[in-house]
This record gives sequence, C-alpha cells and structure tokens, in this order.
Amino acid sequence: MSFHDRTGGLSAVAFPVTGNWVGQDGVSWRLKTGVRHLTMRAIRNAYPRGHAVTDFKINPEFTITDEQALRRLYQPTHPLAAIKSLSALDTHAQDFIRRSPFLCIGTQNPDGKADVSPRGDPVGFVRILDPHHLAIPDRPGNNRLDTMVNIVANPSVGLLFIIPGFDDTLRVNGQASLTTDPAILESMSVRDRVPKLAIVVKVTEVFLHCAKAFRRSHLWDPEHFQDRGDMPSLAKIILDQTTGAPSDADQMRRIDDDLEADYRKSLY
Repeated sequence: MSFHDRTGGLSAVAFPVTGNWVGQDGVSWRLKTGVRHLTMRAIRNAYPRGHAVTDFKINPEFTITDEQALRRLYQPTHPLAAIKSLSALDTHAQDFIRRSPFLCIGTQNPDGKADVSPRGDPVGFVRILDPHHLAIPDRPGNNRLDTMVNIVANPSVGLLFIIPGFDDTLRVNGQASLTTDPAILESMSVRDRVPKLAIVVKVTEVFLHCAKAFRRSHLWDPEHFQDRGDMPSLAKIILDQTTGAPSDADQMRRIDDDLEADYRKSLY
C-alpha cells in the first residue's frame, strides 16, 4: 500500500510485516526539520484503536540461523569497533556514569527468559566502587522484583547508560550480585531514605555506543515529541489489560489522580 504525501504529491510505500493494513485513506504527512514522517493522525488511521496485527509467522526460508550467515549480510566490523571494548571502567567511562541519571539493565533467568528494566535517579546515582565494580540502588517499585530474582539465578547483566542530550550511550556488561551492606546503601540515601539493597556489578566489558540510533529516532528533538494524551493513561491501560477499566470518566480520573499522588509519596 502507499501513503500519499499531500505536501508534495509524492507517495511512500509501506510494507506491512503481516496481516491486512487498514485506514488507507486520509493519511496525511508533514515536513519538519527536513524529515518526512507520519503525523499522529496517520498513525491512528493506519492502526485504529483495538486493531492488532495477528497471526504473523516468520518465513523459514529467510531465517538466519548461524553467525556465518549473519555476517555475510554485513560489511566487516570497523577496526576501531572491534577493539574498543575494555575490561574495566576508564576515566571516560567513569565520567559518563557520573553524569547519567538513567540506565536500563538487562537480565535473564536460567531458562533464558529475558527482561529489561529502567532505573533512574539524580545524576550520579550509580556509585563507582573501583574500576571493576559499580553499585546501583534499588528504589521502591511494584515489588515484582523481576531484575533481582533473575540476578539471584543468573548473575549476567547488561547495562545501558543514557545522558539526556547525549546521542552516544555507554554499555557495560558484567556479573551482578545483591547486597544490603550499610556502607554502600547509606551513601545512596535520597531524601533521608536508604534503599533496601543495591545491585553490585563486577564489570567484564565496557564500551561507548555510537549515536546513530538516537540520531535516527530524534529522541531529544522537541519537534518529534509525541503528546502523551494521544494514548490512555498508564492506569487505564493496565486496567484494560487486566480487571477492566471503569466506564465512568470521573472514576477513571480519580484513579489516575491516586496514582500521581502515590508517585509523589513513594519515589523513595
């Protein structure tokens, strides 16, 4: 199918991965900062609320099943990319971590089920214990404890450090353990509240990741920010997915307000 560009009369072809696309009429495009992209109206037309693409099955004829076949698709690794991995936190990596207020931590259970969890705090919240060890405070959450349960069973972790405004990121891999050592936890106090535990990572690999993903996504560009109001609230989505959201708008609004009040009380 094609989306027709009303600003220039051109067409762009979209390839659905599976199923039938809907909303082919009335799709509008816009030009902004030299990049042509779909408006939220176009997204809503292409995927109306309640519509889901289903029954996708990957074609085994095109499945990559070994590293040799994978590497044939790509040019050889750039020489610098091949040697940039370090086994310890050098001064640049340490400086990056001290500036970062946000990271994602990837873990796996013994059966290979993967999980990625966000962690955020004031700048410098991750403590660098020495060039081979860092510590991440565990703040109050929903008590599913997915990350910690995985670490107890399988200590291998991957970290992605992000700094607002930076397009490059820092990747750290290693072996994690959980500690309640007061000497570590007390240094992580915020608003006079000490975390229950910290995740200590023994670093085995560290390297900077290039800016291409952030440049492609325009992640920090306000011109590309989306309106959160275009989707239901977090509380409504979870209720829709579980016990069912109330049909009364005022009741739903009170639930949303309660969640915001809980955020204010339980960040630390």
